[in-house]
Amino acid sequence: QVQLVESGGGLVQAGGSLRLSCAASGRTSSTYAMGWFRQAPGKEREFVAAITWSGGMTIYADSVKGRFTISRDNAKRTVYLQMNSLKPEDTAVYYCAAGSVLVNKPPGYNYWGQGTQVTISS
Repeated sequence: QVQLVESGGGLVQAGGSLRLSCAASGRTSSTYAMGWFRQAPGKEREFVAAITWSGGMTIYADSVKGRFTISRDNAKRTVYLQMNSLKPEDTAVYYCAAGSVLVNKPPGYNYWGQGTQVTISS
């Protein structure tokens, strides 16, 4: 089992920045990639970004390219999502996920965190 705990959410004004963290514990050696997803009220969960533990390969959703950066600290088994130039449409619950492949779809991830709320005011 892998446990994931997100932190760093909050309320910021449009144009501001936030950094989310996801601390992984347990059998993290069984995971290959870490991803961030988000879900706004009434909408489906959507992919944001993902990164591999080894090599640091990354993929991003088009909607966040150039504004968000995903990174990882292998020693701390922690993944970060730096979010800049935030927009009201970025408002959502952000979830961290761990999986065995680097993909942009929820079924590719086996473990999920509890989520952290990000609210962007206009």
